Amino acid sequence: MSDLKAPITSNDHVQGDPTAAVTLVEYGDYQCPYCGTAHVAVKLLQQHYGKDLRFVFRNFPLTQLHPEAVPAAETAEFAGVHGRYWEAHDALYENQAALVLPLYESLVKELGLSAAELRQALAENTYLPKIKADFDGGVQSGVAGTPTFFINGDLHQGSSDLGSMAAAIEAYRLSAGLHRSAHRSML
Repeated sequence: MSDLKAPITSNDHVQGDPTAAVTLVEYGDYQCPYCGTAHVAVKLLQQHYGKDLRFVFRNFPLTQLHPEAVPAAETAEFAGVHGRYWEAHDALYENQAALVLPLYESLVKELGLSAAELRQALAENTYLPKIKADFDGGVQSGVAGTPTFFINGDLHQGSSDLGSMAAAIEAYRLSAGLHRSAHRSML
């Protein structure tokens, strides 16, 4: 079983309680249709597990398959520098079929950010080092495709569907001494 080699740091995008019993790390690609499906599952898991689940997203753009994966990731990183990462992250997945510059510009404007500054950041590849660092950390951890999940540092061997992810998270919660009765079943 592969372990997560790149530790979670202040450079990561994290949602949830830092003391949560379970930490879910995703290596994802904004243009990957499987990641789009997994995004919905992650949102449901976050809603269901609340403070028991911390979520970390890292970029793993598969550029040979998805030419818009890097510009989309750069858009999210641009928004993140301005405190709006998660809004951009969600909007990119919700508009996955339309990932092109006009969408990115519209999205940042809706977030109250400058489309001109975004265009400049894209032209200068300002956020490419952060994206590359995420990608390299994924490669070191054995990530070969997207989405790839780690649960409490262990590679999730199952599928990224809601049922498989919920069962795996539940197993980690139980091993941490949290009981199923604390939450209603997801399925």
